[in-house]
Amino acid sequence: LELLKVKITFVTMSKMLRKKQSSSLSNSPEEKNIEEKSSWKQRFDELYAFKAKNGHCNVSRSKCDTGNKSLRRWVNQQRVSYKKNALNSERIQELNSIGFIWDKR
Repeated sequence: LELLKVKITFVTMSKMLRKKQSSSLSNSPEEKNIEEKSSWKQRFDELYAFKAKNGHCNVSRSKCDTGNKSLRRWVNQQRVSYKKNALNSERIQELNSIGFIWDKR
């Protein structure tokens, strides 16, 4: 019984420590900025590969694009951010460089 209490205490303490470590990392503005830049670059690279394969940047809902749901959402978010003037000029230039269409109509 005493061994069980020790084990439960150890597991509980381990979970609390992991939670504290992850929350302290996620609170750092520098860490968030680095993660955001990395994530944006990964999606941009996906879009670049999509264009190389398909000849355009319009990730649609068509049957041939069913595997690109998250990329389609990212593309739409770039358009929304652009319309709200919330996309920085560096990202706009990168997207323009691959022939990104801002108005999908």
